Amino acid sequence: MRKILFSIYLFSIGVGLFAQKPKLVVGLVVDQMRQDYIYRYWERFGNDGFKKIIANGYSFENCNFDYVPTYTGPGHASIYTGTTPAIHGVIANNWFDKKKNLSVYCVDDNKYTAVGAKDDGKSPHQMSSTTITDQLRIASQFRSKVIGISLKDRGAVLPAGHSGTAYWFDSKSGNFVTSNYYMNDLPKWVQDFNAKKLPLKYTSATWNTLHPIATYTASFADDNNYEDSIGKIAKPVFPYNLDQIRQKMELKLLNYLPAGNTILVDLGKDAILNEKLGQGAETDFLSLSFSATDYAGHTFGPQAIEIEDMYLRLDKDLADFMNFLDKTIGKDNWSLFISSDHGANDVVPYLNDHKIPAGLIEGEKVAQMVKSALFKQYGDSLLLNLSNEQLFLDLAKIESLKLNLCDVEHVAGRAALDYEGYIKYFTSCSFAQGIFPGFVLEQNLYKGWNAKRSGEVMLLTAPSWMESSKKGTTHGSSYSYDTRVPLIFYGNGIKKGKSIDPVSITDIAPTLAHLMKVQYPNGCTGKALNIFRD
Repeated sequence: MRKILFSIYLFSIGVGLFAQKPKLVVGLVVDQMRQDYIYRYWERFGNDGFKKIIANGYSFENCNFDYVPTYTGPGHASIYTGTTPAIHGVIANNWFDKKKNLSVYCVDDNKYTAVGAKDDGKSPHQMSSTTITDQLRIASQFRSKVIGISLKDRGAVLPAGHSGTAYWFDSKSGNFVTSNYYMNDLPKWVQDFNAKKLPLKYTSATWNTLHPIATYTASFADDNNYEDSIGKIAKPVFPYNLDQIRQKMELKLLNYLPAGNTILVDLGKDAILNEKLGQGAETDFLSLSFSATDYAGHTFGPQAIEIEDMYLRLDKDLADFMNFLDKTIGKDNWSLFISSDHGANDVVPYLNDHKIPAGLIEGEKVAQMVKSALFKQYGDSLLLNLSNEQLFLDLAKIESLKLNLCDVEHVAGRAALDYEGYIKYFTSCSFAQGIFPGFVLEQNLYKGWNAKRSGEVMLLTAPSWMESSKKGTTHGSSYSYDTRVPLIFYGNGIKKGKSIDPVSITDIAPTLAHLMKVQYPNGCTGKALNIFRD
Protein backbone atom coordinates (compact mmCIF):
# COMPACT_ATOMS: atom_id res chain seq x y z
CA MET A 1 0.00 0.00 0.00
CA ARG A 2 2.85 2.37 0.88
CA LYS A 3 4.49 1.64 -2.50
CA ILE A 4 1.25 2.51 -4.27
CA LEU A 5 0.85 5.76 -2.36
CA PHE A 6 4.49 6.64 -2.99
CA SER A 7 4.04 5.94 -6.69
CA ILE A 8 0.98 8.19 -6.78
CA TYR A 9 2.99 10.91 -5.03
CA LEU A 10 5.82 10.66 -7.55
CA PHE A 11 3.32 10.71 -10.39
CA SER A 12 1.67 13.87 -9.01
CA ILE A 13 5.07 15.58 -8.83
CA GLY A 14 5.76 14.56 -12.40
CA VAL A 15 2.42 15.91 -13.57
CA GLY A 16 3.17 19.27 -11.91
CA LEU A 17 6.73 19.42 -13.19
CA PHE A 18 5.91 18.42 -16.74
CA ALA A 19 2.43 19.93 -17.05
CA GLN A 20 1.43 20.89 -20.55
CA LYS A 21 3.12 24.08 -21.65
CA PRO A 22 0.97 26.85 -23.16
CA LYS A 23 0.95 26.95 -26.93
CA LEU A 24 1.21 30.73 -26.84
CA VAL A 25 2.49 33.14 -24.20
CA VAL A 26 1.58 36.81 -24.51
CA GLY A 27 3.54 39.56 -22.77
CA LEU A 28 1.57 42.76 -22.28
CA VAL A 29 3.43 45.85 -21.12
CA VAL A 30 1.29 48.95 -20.57
CA ASP A 31 3.70 51.85 -20.78
CA GLN A 32 3.57 54.16 -17.70
CA MET A 33 0.82 52.21 -15.91
CA ARG A 34 0.85 52.72 -12.14
CA GLN A 35 -0.60 50.08 -9.81
CA ASP A 36 -3.10 52.57 -8.38
CA TYR A 37 -4.83 52.89 -11.75
CA ILE A 38 -6.36 49.47 -11.17
CA TYR A 39 -7.81 50.61 -7.85
CA ARG A 40 -8.91 53.98 -9.17
CA TYR A 41 -10.73 52.73 -12.25
CA TRP A 42 -11.86 49.34 -10.90
CA GLU A 43 -15.56 50.11 -10.64
CA ARG A 44 -15.59 51.38 -14.21
CA PHE A 45 -13.85 48.42 -15.82
CA GLY A 46 -15.97 45.85 -17.62
CA ASN A 47 -16.13 42.21 -16.54
CA ASP A 48 -14.01 40.76 -19.35
CA GLY A 49 -10.83 42.85 -19.26
CA PHE A 50 -8.73 43.74 -16.21
CA LYS A 51 -11.35 42.32 -13.83
CA LYS A 52 -11.31 38.94 -15.57
CA ILE A 53 -7.51 38.76 -15.57
CA ILE A 54 -7.29 39.62 -11.87
CA ALA A 55 -10.24 37.46 -10.73
CA ASN A 56 -8.98 34.37 -12.55
CA GLY A 57 -5.23 34.94 -12.50
CA TYR A 58 -2.54 35.71 -9.95
CA SER A 59 -1.99 39.36 -9.08
CA PHE A 60 0.98 40.91 -7.28
CA GLU A 61 -0.04 44.27 -5.85
CA ASN A 62 3.39 45.18 -4.51
CA CYS A 63 5.61 44.78 -7.57
CA ASN A 64 8.38 47.34 -7.95
CA PHE A 65 11.33 48.15 -10.14
CA ASP A 66 14.49 47.68 -8.10
CA TYR A 67 16.79 50.08 -9.98
CA VAL A 68 16.92 53.58 -11.43
CA PRO A 69 16.40 55.26 -13.79
CA THR A 70 12.91 53.98 -14.54
CA TYR A 71 12.44 54.54 -18.26
CA THR A 72 10.94 52.62 -21.19
CA GLY A 73 14.19 51.16 -22.57
CA PRO A 74 15.61 49.76 -19.34
CA GLY A 75 12.10 48.81 -18.22
CA HIS A 76 11.48 46.51 -21.15
CA ALA A 77 15.02 45.15 -21.01
CA SER A 78 14.70 44.38 -17.29
CA ILE A 79 11.31 42.68 -17.65
CA TYR A 80 12.53 40.35 -20.37
CA THR A 81 16.12 39.71 -19.19
CA GLY A 82 15.21 39.26 -15.54
CA THR A 83 18.02 41.56 -14.44
CA THR A 84 18.85 45.25 -14.05
CA PRO A 85 20.88 47.79 -16.10
CA ALA A 86 23.99 46.94 -14.07
CA ILE A 87 23.98 43.62 -15.96
CA HIS A 88 21.98 44.04 -19.18
CA GLY A 89 23.52 47.42 -20.00
CA VAL A 90 20.44 49.37 -21.15
CA ILE A 91 20.90 52.16 -18.61
CA ALA A 92 18.35 54.61 -20.09
CA ASN A 93 16.52 55.43 -23.31
CA ASN A 94 19.41 57.67 -24.31
CA TRP A 95 22.73 58.00 -22.56
CA PHE A 96 26.06 59.75 -22.93
CA ASP A 97 28.62 57.44 -24.55
CA LYS A 98 31.97 58.04 -22.87
CA LYS A 99 34.00 56.71 -25.79
CA LYS A 100 32.09 58.45 -28.56
CA ASN A 101 31.52 61.64 -26.54
CA LEU A 102 27.92 61.88 -27.69
CA SER A 103 24.43 60.73 -26.77
CA VAL A 104 23.32 57.30 -28.03
CA TYR A 105 19.85 55.75 -28.26
CA CYS A 106 19.19 52.33 -26.77
CA VAL A 107 18.16 50.54 -30.01
CA ASP A 108 19.83 52.62 -32.73
CA ASP A 109 22.23 50.58 -34.85
CA ASN A 110 23.89 52.17 -37.90
CA LYS A 111 24.92 48.76 -39.18
CA TYR A 112 21.34 48.35 -40.35
CA THR A 113 18.55 50.29 -42.07
CA ALA A 114 14.81 50.33 -41.62
CA VAL A 115 12.60 48.06 -43.70
CA GLY A 116 9.37 49.74 -44.76
CA ALA A 117 10.49 53.30 -44.03
CA LYS A 118 13.32 55.72 -44.69
CA ASP A 119 15.01 55.58 -41.33
CA ASP A 120 17.98 54.22 -39.45
CA GLY A 121 18.07 50.58 -38.50
CA LYS A 122 17.31 49.25 -35.04
CA SER A 123 18.61 46.26 -33.12
CA PRO A 124 19.01 45.00 -29.53
CA HIS A 125 22.82 45.17 -29.71
CA GLN A 126 23.10 47.43 -26.63
CA MET A 127 21.44 44.73 -24.48
CA SER A 128 24.17 42.39 -23.25
CA SER A 129 21.97 39.66 -21.72
CA THR A 130 19.65 37.17 -23.36
CA THR A 131 15.91 37.61 -22.86
CA ILE A 132 13.37 35.01 -21.84
CA THR A 133 12.24 35.08 -25.47
CA ASP A 134 15.78 34.23 -26.59
CA GLN A 135 15.80 31.32 -24.17
CA LEU A 136 12.52 30.06 -25.62
CA ARG A 137 14.05 30.15 -29.09
CA ILE A 138 17.21 28.38 -27.93
CA ALA A 139 15.24 25.67 -26.11
CA SER A 140 13.24 24.86 -29.26
CA GLN A 141 16.26 24.93 -31.59
CA PHE A 142 14.79 28.21 -32.85
CA ARG A 143 11.52 26.63 -33.95
CA SER A 144 9.48 28.75 -31.51
CA LYS A 145 8.32 32.02 -33.03
CA VAL A 146 8.84 35.28 -31.12
CA ILE A 147 7.30 38.57 -32.27
CA GLY A 148 7.48 41.95 -30.56
CA ILE A 149 5.04 44.74 -31.52
CA SER A 150 4.77 48.32 -30.27
CA LEU A 151 4.30 51.90 -31.39
CA LYS A 152 7.81 52.54 -30.00
CA ASP A 153 10.78 50.83 -31.59
CA ARG A 154 12.38 50.12 -28.19
CA GLY A 155 9.09 48.66 -26.94
CA ALA A 156 9.20 46.12 -29.78
CA VAL A 157 12.92 45.44 -30.17
CA LEU A 158 13.98 44.72 -26.60
CA PRO A 159 11.19 42.22 -25.73
CA ALA A 160 11.82 40.32 -28.97
CA GLY A 161 15.37 39.73 -27.78
CA HIS A 162 18.33 39.07 -30.01
CA SER A 163 16.70 36.27 -31.97
CA GLY A 164 13.04 37.25 -32.39
CA THR A 165 11.32 39.63 -34.80
CA ALA A 166 10.12 43.17 -34.06
CA TYR A 167 7.67 45.58 -35.70
CA TRP A 168 6.98 49.18 -34.67
CA PHE A 169 5.06 52.21 -35.91
CA ASP A 170 6.72 54.76 -38.19
CA SER A 171 4.60 57.89 -37.94
CA LYS A 172 6.17 59.49 -41.03
CA SER A 173 5.00 56.75 -43.37
CA GLY A 174 2.04 55.60 -41.29
CA ASN A 175 3.31 52.03 -41.53
CA PHE A 176 4.49 49.36 -39.16
CA VAL A 177 8.10 48.70 -40.06
CA THR A 178 11.11 46.64 -39.03
CA SER A 179 14.88 46.59 -39.55
CA ASN A 180 17.09 44.53 -41.83
CA TYR A 181 18.63 43.21 -38.64
CA TYR A 182 15.59 40.91 -38.80
CA MET A 183 14.68 40.66 -42.48
CA ASN A 184 15.11 42.37 -45.84
CA ASP A 185 11.43 42.72 -46.71
CA LEU A 186 8.23 43.09 -44.73
CA PRO A 187 6.08 39.93 -44.76
CA LYS A 188 3.05 40.15 -47.00
CA TRP A 189 0.69 40.12 -44.02
CA VAL A 190 2.37 43.24 -42.59
CA GLN A 191 2.23 44.89 -46.03
CA ASP A 192 -1.46 44.02 -46.23
CA PHE A 193 -2.02 45.44 -42.76
CA ASN A 194 -0.29 48.68 -43.73
CA ALA A 195 -2.41 48.85 -46.88
CA LYS A 196 -5.54 49.17 -44.70
CA LYS A 197 -4.38 52.68 -43.67
CA LEU A 198 -5.74 52.19 -40.16
CA PRO A 199 -3.66 55.03 -38.67
CA LEU A 200 -5.43 57.47 -40.99
CA LYS A 201 -8.81 55.97 -40.08
CA TYR A 202 -8.11 56.11 -36.34
CA THR A 203 -7.00 59.76 -36.48
CA SER A 204 -9.95 60.91 -38.58
CA ALA A 205 -12.67 60.61 -35.95
CA THR A 206 -13.52 62.59 -32.82
CA TRP A 207 -12.13 61.54 -29.46
CA ASN A 208 -14.88 61.99 -26.92
CA THR A 209 -15.27 60.30 -23.57
CA LEU A 210 -16.62 56.76 -23.53
CA HIS A 211 -19.14 57.73 -20.84
CA PRO A 212 -20.71 61.07 -19.89
CA ILE A 213 -17.86 63.32 -18.83
CA ALA A 214 -19.55 64.19 -15.52
CA THR A 215 -19.03 60.58 -14.41
CA TYR A 216 -15.22 60.83 -14.57
CA THR A 217 -14.90 61.61 -10.88
CA ALA A 218 -11.61 59.70 -10.48
CA SER A 219 -9.89 62.53 -12.37
CA PHE A 220 -9.53 66.28 -11.97
CA ALA A 221 -11.65 68.71 -14.00
CA ASP A 222 -11.29 68.53 -17.77
CA ASP A 223 -10.38 72.21 -18.10
CA ASN A 224 -7.41 72.87 -15.82
CA ASN A 225 -3.90 74.35 -15.71
CA TYR A 226 -1.97 71.10 -15.33
CA GLU A 227 -2.26 69.40 -18.72
CA ASP A 228 -0.23 70.03 -21.81
CA SER A 229 -1.96 69.82 -25.20
CA ILE A 230 -1.46 67.19 -27.88
CA GLY A 231 1.32 68.53 -30.03
CA LYS A 232 0.84 71.87 -28.26
CA ILE A 233 -1.90 72.58 -30.76
CA ALA A 234 -5.42 72.38 -29.33
CA LYS A 235 -6.71 73.10 -25.83
CA PRO A 236 -6.67 69.81 -23.86
CA VAL A 237 -10.41 69.41 -23.37
CA PHE A 238 -13.00 67.02 -24.78
CA PRO A 239 -14.13 66.52 -27.48
CA TYR A 240 -10.96 66.40 -29.57
CA ASN A 241 -11.33 67.20 -33.26
CA LEU A 242 -8.75 64.72 -34.54
CA ASP A 243 -9.01 65.78 -38.19
CA GLN A 244 -8.01 69.29 -37.22
CA ILE A 245 -5.14 68.21 -34.96
CA ARG A 246 -3.83 65.75 -37.56
CA GLN A 247 -3.40 68.59 -40.05
CA LYS A 248 -0.60 69.83 -37.78
CA MET A 249 0.73 66.62 -36.24
CA GLU A 250 0.12 64.23 -39.13
CA LEU A 251 -0.01 60.55 -38.13
CA LYS A 252 2.14 61.10 -35.05
CA LEU A 253 -1.21 61.94 -33.48
CA LEU A 254 -1.97 58.20 -33.21
CA ASN A 255 0.63 57.89 -30.44
CA TYR A 256 -1.52 59.97 -28.06
CA LEU A 257 -4.88 58.30 -28.64
CA PRO A 258 -6.67 55.23 -27.24
CA ALA A 259 -6.65 53.99 -30.84
CA GLY A 260 -2.88 53.72 -30.53
CA ASN A 261 -3.57 50.76 -28.25
CA THR A 262 -6.37 49.37 -30.41
CA ILE A 263 -4.15 49.22 -33.50
CA LEU A 264 -1.62 47.06 -31.61
CA VAL A 265 -4.39 44.56 -30.84
CA ASP A 266 -5.34 44.66 -34.52
CA LEU A 267 -1.77 43.90 -35.59
CA GLY A 268 -1.34 41.30 -32.85
CA LYS A 269 -4.35 39.40 -34.14
CA ASP A 270 -2.97 39.45 -37.68
CA ALA A 271 0.40 38.23 -36.42
CA ILE A 272 -1.24 35.28 -34.68
CA LEU A 273 -3.30 34.34 -37.71
CA ASN A 274 -0.64 34.78 -40.37
CA GLU A 275 2.37 33.47 -38.45
CA LYS A 276 0.18 30.71 -36.97
CA LEU A 277 1.37 31.54 -33.47
CA GLY A 278 0.30 28.98 -30.90
CA GLN A 279 -0.65 26.46 -33.55
CA GLY A 280 2.57 24.45 -33.85
CA ALA A 281 4.41 21.89 -31.77
CA GLU A 282 6.44 24.53 -29.89
CA THR A 283 5.43 27.35 -27.57
CA ASP A 284 5.37 30.73 -29.32
CA PHE A 285 5.59 34.20 -27.80
CA LEU A 286 3.89 37.49 -28.70
CA SER A 287 4.91 40.73 -27.00
CA LEU A 288 2.61 43.76 -27.18
CA SER A 289 3.83 47.00 -25.63
CA PHE A 290 1.10 49.64 -25.41
CA SER A 291 2.86 52.98 -25.85
CA ALA A 292 -0.07 55.39 -26.15
CA THR A 293 -0.59 55.31 -22.39
CA ASP A 294 2.90 56.78 -21.98
CA TYR A 295 2.61 59.48 -24.65
CA ALA A 296 -0.72 60.56 -23.15
CA GLY A 297 0.59 60.24 -19.62
CA HIS A 298 3.48 62.62 -20.28
CA THR A 299 1.11 65.10 -21.88
CA PHE A 300 -1.86 65.07 -19.51
CA GLY A 301 -0.56 63.65 -16.21
CA PRO A 302 -1.96 60.80 -14.09
CA GLN A 303 -5.03 62.68 -12.81
CA ALA A 304 -6.47 63.62 -16.21
CA ILE A 305 -9.79 62.53 -17.66
CA GLU A 306 -7.89 61.65 -20.85
CA ILE A 307 -5.94 59.01 -18.90
CA GLU A 308 -9.04 57.59 -17.26
CA ASP A 309 -10.79 57.34 -20.61
CA MET A 310 -7.74 55.73 -22.21
CA TYR A 311 -7.66 52.97 -19.58
CA LEU A 312 -11.40 52.33 -19.84
CA ARG A 313 -10.95 51.87 -23.57
CA LEU A 314 -7.82 49.74 -23.09
CA ASP A 315 -9.92 47.53 -20.82
CA LYS A 316 -12.30 46.92 -23.72
CA ASP A 317 -9.36 46.20 -26.06
CA LEU A 318 -8.03 43.61 -23.61
CA ALA A 319 -11.42 41.94 -23.41
CA ASP A 320 -11.62 41.78 -27.20
CA PHE A 321 -8.10 40.39 -27.50
CA MET A 322 -8.62 37.68 -24.88
CA ASN A 323 -11.84 36.62 -26.53
CA PHE A 324 -9.89 36.33 -29.79
CA LEU A 325 -7.22 34.19 -28.08
CA ASP A 326 -9.87 31.87 -26.67
CA LYS A 327 -11.42 31.35 -30.10
CA THR A 328 -8.16 31.11 -32.03
CA ILE A 329 -5.74 29.34 -29.69
CA GLY A 330 -8.23 27.67 -27.32
CA LYS A 331 -9.16 28.63 -23.76
CA ASP A 332 -6.68 26.30 -22.10
CA ASN A 333 -3.82 26.79 -24.54
CA TRP A 334 -2.48 30.26 -23.82
CA SER A 335 -1.09 32.34 -20.96
CA LEU A 336 -0.23 35.99 -20.48
CA PHE A 337 1.32 38.43 -18.09
CA ILE A 338 0.53 42.10 -17.85
CA SER A 339 2.80 44.70 -16.29
CA SER A 340 4.42 48.06 -17.00
CA ASP A 341 7.86 49.51 -17.72
CA HIS A 342 7.55 52.33 -15.13
CA GLY A 343 5.03 54.59 -13.44
CA ALA A 344 4.88 58.39 -13.31
CA ASN A 345 4.89 61.31 -10.91
CA ASP A 346 1.87 63.56 -10.45
CA VAL A 347 2.07 66.97 -12.11
CA VAL A 348 4.28 69.16 -9.91
CA PRO A 349 2.15 72.37 -9.92
CA TYR A 350 -0.91 70.22 -9.09
CA LEU A 351 0.91 68.85 -6.04
CA ASN A 352 2.16 72.31 -5.06
CA ASP A 353 -1.33 73.79 -5.31
CA HIS A 354 -2.43 71.20 -2.75
CA LYS A 355 0.50 72.01 -0.44
CA ILE A 356 2.40 68.82 -1.28
CA PRO A 357 6.20 69.22 -1.57
CA ALA A 358 7.43 68.80 -5.16
CA GLY A 359 9.59 70.68 -7.60
CA LEU A 360 11.02 71.00 -11.10
CA ILE A 361 14.74 70.49 -11.68
CA GLU A 362 16.56 72.78 -14.10
CA GLY A 363 19.28 70.56 -15.52
CA GLU A 364 21.28 73.33 -17.14
CA LYS A 365 21.43 75.23 -13.86
CA VAL A 366 22.62 72.14 -12.00
CA ALA A 367 25.32 71.52 -14.61
CA GLN A 368 26.54 75.11 -14.31
CA MET A 369 26.72 74.82 -10.51
CA VAL A 370 28.84 71.67 -10.82
CA LYS A 371 31.12 73.20 -13.46
CA SER A 372 31.66 76.30 -11.34
CA ALA A 373 32.59 74.28 -8.27
CA LEU A 374 35.02 72.09 -10.24
CA PHE A 375 36.59 75.11 -11.94
CA LYS A 376 37.07 76.84 -8.61
CA GLN A 377 38.76 73.74 -7.16
CA TYR A 378 40.76 72.53 -10.16
CA GLY A 379 40.85 75.33 -12.72
CA ASP A 380 38.77 73.31 -15.19
CA SER A 381 35.05 72.49 -15.36
CA LEU A 382 35.77 68.75 -15.92
CA LEU A 383 32.06 68.01 -16.63
CA LEU A 384 31.19 66.50 -20.01
CA ASN A 385 27.51 65.75 -19.52
CA LEU A 386 24.60 65.72 -17.08
CA SER A 387 21.84 63.30 -18.06
CA ASN A 388 19.58 60.75 -16.37
CA GLU A 389 20.57 62.30 -13.00
CA GLN A 390 24.20 61.29 -13.64
CA LEU A 391 27.34 63.40 -13.92
CA PHE A 392 29.82 62.31 -16.60
CA LEU A 393 33.29 63.66 -15.84
CA ASP A 394 36.19 64.23 -18.23
CA LEU A 395 38.29 61.23 -17.23
CA ALA A 396 41.06 61.98 -19.75
CA LYS A 397 41.47 65.53 -18.43
CA ILE A 398 41.37 64.31 -14.82
CA GLU A 399 44.14 61.83 -15.62
CA SER A 400 46.23 64.38 -17.51
CA LEU A 401 46.01 66.79 -14.56
CA LYS A 402 46.94 63.90 -12.26
CA LEU A 403 43.89 64.48 -10.09
CA ASN A 404 42.36 61.97 -7.72
CA LEU A 405 39.14 60.80 -9.38
CA CYS A 406 37.42 60.02 -6.08
CA ASP A 407 38.11 63.55 -4.82
CA VAL A 408 36.79 65.09 -8.03
CA GLU A 409 33.63 63.00 -7.80
CA HIS A 410 32.94 64.25 -4.28
CA VAL A 411 33.46 67.89 -5.27
CA ALA A 412 31.00 67.43 -8.16
CA GLY A 413 28.48 65.59 -6.00
CA ARG A 414 28.56 68.14 -3.19
CA ALA A 415 28.06 70.93 -5.69
CA ALA A 416 24.93 69.22 -7.05
CA LEU A 417 23.58 68.90 -3.50
CA ASP A 418 23.46 72.68 -3.29
CA TYR A 419 20.50 72.43 -5.64
CA GLU A 420 17.25 72.00 -3.71
CA GLY A 421 15.96 69.08 -5.77
CA TYR A 422 18.78 66.67 -4.85
CA ILE A 423 19.22 65.04 -1.46
CA LYS A 424 22.10 62.54 -1.93
CA TYR A 425 24.83 61.57 -4.34
CA PHE A 426 26.85 58.41 -4.89
CA THR A 427 30.15 58.02 -6.67
CA SER A 428 31.62 55.42 -8.99
CA CYS A 429 34.50 55.02 -6.52
CA SER A 430 32.14 53.93 -3.74
CA PHE A 431 30.10 51.75 -6.08
CA ALA A 432 33.21 50.08 -7.49
CA GLN A 433 34.26 49.18 -3.95
CA GLY A 434 30.76 48.02 -3.03
CA ILE A 435 30.51 50.76 -0.40
CA PHE A 436 27.03 52.19 -0.02
CA PRO A 437 24.35 52.28 2.71
CA GLY A 438 21.76 49.53 2.80
CA PHE A 439 18.63 51.60 2.16
CA VAL A 440 16.46 50.49 -0.74
CA LEU A 441 16.89 53.75 -2.67
CA GLU A 442 20.67 53.42 -2.57
CA GLN A 443 20.47 49.77 -3.63
CA ASN A 444 18.29 50.81 -6.58
CA LEU A 445 20.95 53.29 -7.68
CA TYR A 446 23.60 50.60 -7.46
CA LYS A 447 21.56 48.11 -9.50
CA GLY A 448 21.05 50.77 -12.17
CA TRP A 449 24.77 51.66 -12.29
CA ASN A 450 26.70 50.07 -15.14
CA ALA A 451 30.44 50.49 -14.68
CA LYS A 452 31.12 50.92 -18.41
CA ARG A 453 28.21 53.17 -19.34
CA SER A 454 26.98 55.11 -16.31
CA GLY A 455 28.25 58.45 -15.06
CA GLU A 456 30.83 58.95 -12.32
CA VAL A 457 28.28 60.52 -9.94
CA MET A 458 24.65 59.40 -9.55
CA LEU A 459 22.23 61.87 -7.99
CA LEU A 460 19.16 61.07 -5.90
CA THR A 461 16.26 63.49 -6.27
CA ALA A 462 13.96 64.50 -3.46
CA PRO A 463 10.50 62.87 -3.65
CA SER A 464 8.35 64.32 -6.45
CA TRP A 465 11.18 66.41 -7.86
CA MET A 466 11.78 65.85 -11.57
CA GLU A 467 13.20 67.46 -14.68
CA SER A 468 10.06 68.32 -16.64
CA SER A 469 7.84 71.17 -17.79
CA LYS A 470 5.16 72.80 -15.65
CA LYS A 471 2.45 70.88 -17.50
CA GLY A 472 2.26 67.13 -17.84
CA THR A 473 4.69 64.79 -16.14
CA THR A 474 7.60 62.39 -16.44
CA HIS A 475 9.28 59.51 -14.60
CA GLY A 476 12.69 58.07 -13.82
CA SER A 477 13.09 58.12 -10.03
CA SER A 478 13.36 55.33 -7.46
CA TYR A 479 10.20 56.37 -5.62
CA SER A 480 7.02 54.32 -5.55
CA TYR A 481 5.10 56.51 -7.98
CA ASP A 482 7.70 55.51 -10.59
CA THR A 483 8.53 51.98 -9.45
CA ARG A 484 5.25 50.37 -8.33
CA VAL A 485 3.45 48.76 -11.24
CA PRO A 486 0.89 45.99 -11.79
CA LEU A 487 1.99 42.41 -12.27
CA ILE A 488 -0.64 39.83 -13.17
CA PHE A 489 -0.29 36.33 -14.62
CA TYR A 490 -3.27 34.62 -16.25
CA GLY A 491 -4.16 31.55 -18.27
CA ASN A 492 -2.77 28.06 -18.82
CA GLY A 493 -1.07 26.70 -15.70
CA ILE A 494 -1.66 29.81 -13.55
CA LYS A 495 -3.54 29.50 -10.26
CA LYS A 496 -5.91 32.09 -8.84
CA GLY A 497 -4.65 34.35 -6.10
CA LYS A 498 -3.12 37.64 -5.10
CA SER A 499 -0.28 38.82 -2.92
CA ILE A 500 0.98 42.01 -1.31
CA ASP A 501 4.40 40.51 -0.64
CA PRO A 502 7.16 42.54 -2.31
CA VAL A 503 8.30 41.22 -5.68
CA SER A 504 10.50 42.69 -8.37
CA ILE A 505 9.95 43.32 -12.05
CA THR A 506 13.01 41.11 -12.62
CA ASP A 507 11.01 38.15 -11.28
CA ILE A 508 8.88 38.01 -14.45
CA ALA A 509 11.46 36.35 -16.71
CA PRO A 510 12.40 33.46 -14.38
CA THR A 511 8.70 32.87 -13.68
CA LEU A 512 8.04 32.62 -17.41
CA ALA A 513 11.00 30.25 -17.68
CA HIS A 514 9.18 27.81 -15.39
CA LEU A 515 5.91 28.30 -17.27
CA MET A 516 7.56 27.56 -20.62
CA LYS A 517 10.05 24.99 -19.22
CA VAL A 518 13.16 26.77 -20.48
CA GLN A 519 16.43 28.09 -19.06
CA TYR A 520 16.61 31.45 -17.27
CA PRO A 521 18.10 34.35 -19.28
CA ASN A 522 21.89 34.24 -18.93
CA GLY A 523 22.13 37.43 -16.83
CA CYS A 524 19.04 36.74 -14.71
CA THR A 525 19.10 37.93 -11.10
CA GLY A 526 15.37 37.68 -10.37
CA LYS A 527 13.53 34.82 -8.69
CA ALA A 528 10.66 32.64 -9.90
CA LEU A 529 7.27 33.34 -8.33
CA ASN A 530 5.01 30.55 -7.05
CA ILE A 531 1.96 31.09 -9.25
CA PHE A 532 1.49 27.65 -10.75
CA ARG A 533 -1.35 25.20 -10.26
CA ASP A 534 -0.52 22.06 -8.31
